[in-house]
Amino acid sequence: MSIQTSSAAVVSFDSEPLIIVDEHDHVLGHDSKAALHRGSGTLHRAFSIFLFNPQGDVLLQQRSGQKALWPAFWSNTCCSHPRRGETYEIATQRRLEEELGVSADLAFTHRFQYQAQYDEAGAEHELCSVYVGRIDRDPNPNPLEVADWRWISPNALDQWLSERPETLTPWFKLEWEALRSGRHAQILSGVGLEWSADHTDSASLDPSAVVG
Repeated sequence: MSIQTSSAAVVSFDSEPLIIVDEHDHVLGHDSKAALHRGSGTLHRAFSIFLFNPQGDVLLQQRSGQKALWPAFWSNTCCSHPRRGETYEIATQRRLEEELGVSADLAFTHRFQYQAQYDEAGAEHELCSVYVGRIDRDPNPNPLEVADWRWISPNALDQWLSERPETLTPWFKLEWEALRSGRHAQILSGVGLEWSADHTDSASLDPSAVVG
């Protein structure tokens, strides 16, 4: 999908003050984004968002090739961090607007901790809260953050994950597997998603056509 946008503002900064937490999400302190992603990373607060359209397709984005970690990888709709003094509610809406030019009512599904290394460039070490929501229009992405985007059916995404997992960010894979596990079915039904136990939903798409 070609990027069409009216906004190319710089919205990400290495100096952003992020929130250091323990495994229970208790605040331990603050440090810059750059510092918290050095080496093996320091555990910090983060969030990931999955937006679906009325047809049940999920919105994916390809990360900008200028990202320090996992550049040009495909990922979920939006992922970022609350800054010092921000609530999850404020941070999620801010980032949806900054990256994609959209807003959405969000429902919390779960929180999990993970650590992932990206070569010598640094690492993610996050306590990540996952949210789902619905929108009924295409995004208006910021090209400094988003290289590409597309809607994809859940079945097609399952196939992509199975056949070409190396093209997807590590947190995205963990989050999608959790959403598809059935553990969050009640919350997903609240945004209009009714997935059967065998994941028979919309038609599948060849993942080789998705990731080029």
